Amino acid sequence: MNKASTEANDNKVTVNYYGEDGGPPIDQAGVFLTGIGISLDVDADRDGVVEKNNPRKGTWTWGPDGQGAILLVNCDKDNPFTSGLDCDDEKIFSKEDLRDMSRMILRTEGPQRLPAGYEMVLYIPMSDSDKVGVFYVENPFFGQRYIHVLGRRKLYHVVKYTGGSAELEFFVEGLRFPDDTFPGLVSINISLLESLTEGIPRAPIFIDTVVFRVAPWIMTPNTLAPVNVFVCSVKDNYLFLKEVKSLVSKANCDLKVCFGYMNRGDRWMQDEIEFGYIHAPHKCFPVVLDSPRDGGLKDFSIKEILGPDFGYVTREPLFEVVTSLDSFGNLEVSPPVTVNGKVYPLGRILIGSSFPTSAGRRMTKVVRDFLYAQQVQSPVELYSDWLTVGHVDEFVTFVPLPDKKQFRMLMASTSACYKLFREKQKEGHGEATMFKGYSGTDTKRVTINKVLSNELMVQENQYVQRCIDWNRDILKKELGLTEKDIIDLPALFKIDKMGKAMAYFPNMVNMIVLSRDLGIPKPFGPIIEGDCCLEAHVRSLLEPLGLMCSFIDDISSYHKMLGEVHCGTNVHRKPFSFKWWHVIP
Repeated sequence: MNKASTEANDNKVTVNYYGEDGGPPIDQAGVFLTGIGISLDVDADRDGVVEKNNPRKGTWTWGPDGQGAILLVNCDKDNPFTSGLDCDDEKIFSKEDLRDMSRMILRTEGPQRLPAGYEMVLYIPMSDSDKVGVFYVENPFFGQRYIHVLGRRKLYHVVKYTGGSAELEFFVEGLRFPDDTFPGLVSINISLLESLTEGIPRAPIFIDTVVFRVAPWIMTPNTLAPVNVFVCSVKDNYLFLKEVKSLVSKANCDLKVCFGYMNRGDRWMQDEIEFGYIHAPHKCFPVVLDSPRDGGLKDFSIKEILGPDFGYVTREPLFEVVTSLDSFGNLEVSPPVTVNGKVYPLGRILIGSSFPTSAGRRMTKVVRDFLYAQQVQSPVELYSDWLTVGHVDEFVTFVPLPDKKQFRMLMASTSACYKLFREKQKEGHGEATMFKGYSGTDTKRVTINKVLSNELMVQENQYVQRCIDWNRDILKKELGLTEKDIIDLPALFKIDKMGKAMAYFPNMVNMIVLSRDLGIPKPFGPIIEGDCCLEAHVRSLLEPLGLMCSFIDDISSYHKMLGEVHCGTNVHRKPFSFKWWHVIP
């Protein structure tokens, strides 16, 4: 049959039986047939339109020529009166909620009613029941209702056959992000069941399957344009806030201040959350990843950020101890890179870990597993446990440039600092004083000569440079960089009683990047002819590249507590224009 029936049993196949001698038929039998067209359809070619019966809808492939539908985790909160995420319930309160979901259409064609003993059933595997939810639009022309038909405890749904040529519309939501036990693929099936005789269970005579991939959570590097800058207001950072506000106004983005009633004295905005987004052909929205550190800011992302078209996700360890390396100053992402011909168009995630041969601190497994499972920003593990706080943002960052490479990697460098100080000493500025204008320092008069003659400090910073160089080699290899792609910013460290390193003066690499505008920790370096020689040196490195340097005084409100400008701020950025499903992991 090449078309659907208009009535039951409207087609007939006649079989004639002949004797061995030929001649006219000696007997005849007839079989009545009913043709029914059934097609479960999704946007398998990823153009935003649910096409009819795409032959590749039952598989999922990566790349520009790939096929397969995409599903968003419905992790925002479109209704302000609900307590949790939209994916936590089995209800739809608004059309806005529907727009976060992927459309699925069941197209049927045939007689006005199915022959007796037949029914259509929509179903999902038990293994997908906690990963996908399906809603059905009831009474599409008379006050629409959205009925939850699949997901969680509901594994199947008997579909009402409406007769003729019909389209039944469903909306599909993701319930879980990919992780170590879930690769991200879910399937939905429609079956036509036949009952042979009363008392015998129905059996499938036709099955159609569609496959979705749950969209990954994607981080945004410094090279993407800023939208909002988040910072905390605490009792001693009024001047810091004022300088950050000035920088944000230059960068033409918005400042969001988290006040004391919400931050409860916790100023480390970077450590609590990381901004990213999720993307499908029909929708894209930002999603905040909440760290397991749970300081005073632990309720901030749920109470202040989660809302319409702004999602939320977290990963909490059950048994592992949460350390400083679980804070998200220890979670960064590179700009897009190409490594030995392999393209990473969304960059690569960077996380700090312990030295390969030691049993030091690491980011908890549940967070690392989540980051690896997203697949599109293949993580690189660096060595950050040598630091007191242990965050990658203490020795590396990235700034955007308009050239072919489109960025430079900035690294803290004690060698660069000693080289600069020796040059200034040779020029006769050995008595130039550091920390001028900072009344709160507990150090005596510190000069270039004193720094260079302090043998213990020299040895400590030689060790620090070796730790940084270890990471430099990893980054060059894993990001496909050469020395000309790297700019060294002067830094000095001191070793604490536990043998870990902390910044001696405000660590300039720990900056906030807002397009071309950089908010750099004011280093309070040696003053030569009225200018800080560290600031002048950094300006000479960065401003010829078209970047604008603003030095922000964070020494009292952040540096003395082992953090800097980047640690105390966070940036929500625009998403990539690149479609993640074009990646080939």
